[in-house]
Amino acid sequence: MTSDATYPWQQPHWPALHHDPLRVGVALANARRAQGMVEGKLAALGFEQKLELAAEAWSQEAVATAAIEGEQLDLVAVRSSVARRLGVGRQDGPNAPRNVEGLLDIMDDALTRCADEVTHERLHAWQAALFPTGHSGMMKIRVGGYREHTAPMQIVSGRIGRERVHYEAPPSARVSQEMGQLLHWFNASVEPDILVRAALTHLWFETIHPFEDGNGRVGRVWADLVLARDSGEASRLMRTSQRLLDRRNEYYDQLQRAQHGGLDVTDWVSWFIQQVQAACEEASRAIDDTLAKARFWMDHSHQDLNERQRKVMNLLLDAGPNGFEGGMSTRKYESIAGTSRATASRELIELEALELLVRVGAGRSTRYCVKLPGWGPIALA
Repeated sequence: MTSDATYPWQQPHWPALHHDPLRVGVALANARRAQGMVEGKLAALGFEQKLELAAEAWSQEAVATAAIEGEQLDLVAVRSSVARRLGVGRQDGPNAPRNVEGLLDIMDDALTRCADEVTHERLHAWQAALFPTGHSGMMKIRVGGYREHTAPMQIVSGRIGRERVHYEAPPSARVSQEMGQLLHWFNASVEPDILVRAALTHLWFETIHPFEDGNGRVGRVWADLVLARDSGEASRLMRTSQRLLDRRNEYYDQLQRAQHGGLDVTDWVSWFIQQVQAACEEASRAIDDTLAKARFWMDHSHQDLNERQRKVMNLLLDAGPNGFEGGMSTRKYESIAGTSRATASRELIELEALELLVRVGAGRSTRYCVKLPGWGPIALA
């Protein structure tokens, strides 16, 4: 077993960690602009549109935060559970397993009760919800309480016998004290900026690593709670866990560098805020796509389409500007609409004539995409 040169890191005591306000200020200004765009665009959406966007974002976030830990969730089951909770979309899908329902429970608790105090008991309940059987895989673990084992809590990688220790958390005997300091700092609102507080809270919680398992998911939900205090309903659309999943190696590297460095955590705070900014920008694009779909149907409200044509058009619109890979072909239409090849070809030609679709290519390479600027495999003028 090997370990990093700077391992182990001696923990500072709150509020000893600090950051450079000037350097962090640049990231904050950019993130605040991105947040403002989301909140402004959200005001243009109707109630049902907001719910639909929130449902998809929540579903994707649940899958992403589990995927960061190497757990693959069934997106269809997650979507149906979220749909039932929000009363929107298809609610007749498969039921999610108890541990997935538990994850959705704590994500919902963090958003709907974001203003409530965070306590030991609340964090214990979050962690317990992730492991309803008291097991993580085949291993029995302590749930609903901080770790108590005497063995070191280590973050390792590599195969058995050749593990590399990336970080060792404080011993179990110190966890309650360390968590008490973190909770006192957090609930006292010492750090005035919400985004900085989210970054520091996540770093410090992951550094303590208070539970036997579930620390990553609980830590990210706690960060989401902080963001919800700042953005309210708009925070549901900000897929921060999805962004962290997309940058998973960088995410772990940034955490590790902060845990092994000194008390100046400017790099971590700036990096985390930049990820929030990117999540806001992605949410803004999702709202743009929803508005584009609404405008599209408003412009074509007079068109008399059959059920198959509406189904295909909605599928293309839901996929977004570049979401339906390769565009719509006759073969794809035939499969999606459940019709014959001849009918599929005729109905696609009709949609083109009505100026809902535009044709790209010819012969066997013929594809159709939504007739909107910037949509499909080519940029429409």
